[in-house]
Amino acid sequence: MANLQDEMKRVKGRIDQVILDQLLPKSSPIREVDLLYRMMRDYPARPAKGMRPFLCVTACKAAGGTEDSALLTAACIELFQNWILIHDDIEDGSELRRGSPALHLSYGAPLALNAGDALHARTWEALLGNMPELGARRTLSVMKEFSRMVNETTEGQHMELGWVVHGRWDLTEKDYFEMCTRKTSWYTVASPCRMGAIIAGADAGVLRELMEFGTNLGVAFQIQDDSLNLVGDEKKYGKAKSDDILEGKRTLILLRLLATATQSERDRVVAIMNKTRAKKTAADVAYVLNLVDKYDAIGYARKKAAELLKDSLVSLRGIRWKGDKDSAALLTAFSKFAVERKW
Repeated sequence: MANLQDEMKRVKGRIDQVILDQLLPKSSPIREVDLLYRMMRDYPARPAKGMRPFLCVTACKAAGGTEDSALLTAACIELFQNWILIHDDIEDGSELRRGSPALHLSYGAPLALNAGDALHARTWEALLGNMPELGARRTLSVMKEFSRMVNETTEGQHMELGWVVHGRWDLTEKDYFEMCTRKTSWYTVASPCRMGAIIAGADAGVLRELMEFGTNLGVAFQIQDDSLNLVGDEKKYGKAKSDDILEGKRTLILLRLLATATQSERDRVVAIMNKTRAKKTAADVAYVLNLVDKYDAIGYARKKAAELLKDSLVSLRGIRWKGDKDSAALLTAFSKFAVERKW
C-alpha cells in the first residue's frame, strides 16, 4: 500500500492540474474580468491537503472504478471547498486562510463574494462535463449527491452562524453534533466518498455504509479541527490561532468548559464570547484558554473524537469493496489521520 501522505499529495497534484489548467480561466483582456479570474484562482493555488478529492478518488477505486473517471468530480469538490471558504472567511471575519491573508482582506468583501459566486457557477458547469465519461444517469446521480452536500453544508453553517448572531448558549452536545454533521460531515467525508462510489457503480448498501462512516468521521474531524484552532501550530494549521474564540464559535470544547466551570467563570466566559471580534482582547482570549486547560476541555473533546473514529471504522469495515484493496486500506489510514493529525 502506498504511503497515505504521498498518495494524498499525488492526487492533489492531479486535481490542481485539472482545476488550474482546465476548469478555471487564466486571463481576460477586460481588466475587471481579468482581476476576477485571478481572484478565482487564488485559493485553489494556495497549499492545501486536498482531503476531499482524495476521498472521492480513493473511494471510487475501492468500489471498482478508475481514478481518471473520478478526477473531474473530485476537482469540483475542491472547487466547492474553495468557494465556500471565501464566503466563510467573510462571514467569520477570518484574517488568514492557508497561511496568507483571506481574500476579502486583499480585495474587499464585495469582490471576494463575487469571486466565490463565480467559482460556484463554474463548479456546476464543470460537473456537466462528466456526461461523456459517466453517461447521463451517473452524471445526474453525482449532481444530486453534490446538491445534497451543498444543502447540508449551508444548513449547518447557518446553524452555527445563527447561534452567534442570536447569542445562544442553551446548547447541548447533541446540538453541536447535529451542526457538525450538516456543516462538516457531508462535504468533508460522506459526499466525497459517496460520489466516488456512485461513479464506480456501487449499490445502495455501500452508499448507506459510507453515509454512516462519513457522518461519524466528519464530526470527529471537526472536533480535531476545533482543538487545533486552540493549540495547533499556526503555520501548519493555516489559520490564526484561537480564531474560534475571536469568532465566538460554539465548539464541543467550549460547551464542555461551560458545563464544568464555576458560575462566575461561566458568566465571564459568556461575556467574553458575546463580544465582537474587534472588542475581544488578548487578555480575554488568554482567560478562556486558561480555563480550557484547567478543565481539560480539549482532552474531553478528543476522547469523543476517538469514540467517533471507532464507530466510523466499524462502518468502513462493513463495506464489501469490489475494487482495489489498497485503496480501501488507504481509507482506513486516512480516517486515523483525520482525527490524529497535527495540522
